[in-house]
Amino acid sequence: MTTNNGDSAATVASINVTPMIDVLLVLLIIFMVIVPAMPRGESALVPKPHQEKEAVAESIVLEVLKGNHGNVSFKINQQDVTRQNLPAKLAAIYSNRAERVLFVKGDDGLSFTQVAEVIDLGHAAGVDHIGLLTPGAQIAH
Repeated sequence: MTTNNGDSAATVASINVTPMIDVLLVLLIIFMVIVPAMPRGESALVPKPHQEKEAVAESIVLEVLKGNHGNVSFKINQQDVTRQNLPAKLAAIYSNRAERVLFVKGDDGLSFTQVAEVIDLGHAAGVDHIGLLTPGAQIAH
């Protein structure tokens, strides 16, 4: 800031605002970019209990039972099925189903390889998820 004591016109000191405007514009651009990227809330899915009840009612339970002389018998939802008809019956059941879930209930006296064969048959029929049940377990309908 200089002052002139002479006859010439006095110079007026002023603040140079050009750098401040540049900083302001940069900050404005930064905030304009950041604000749309901020999350506005959490999205939540509302449970639909009516559909869950239908899924439980349509559960398929395949029982593997130990018969006499080491033979194995099969039941699908309490209906007897032979070993030869089992792959075709499972394929028919799961051909039109959206939820491909099978519950396998094995007898205590069976070896795991006998139950594992049934699990393989289920996967071959197109079952996505297979659950194992203990002999005394029941699925609530």
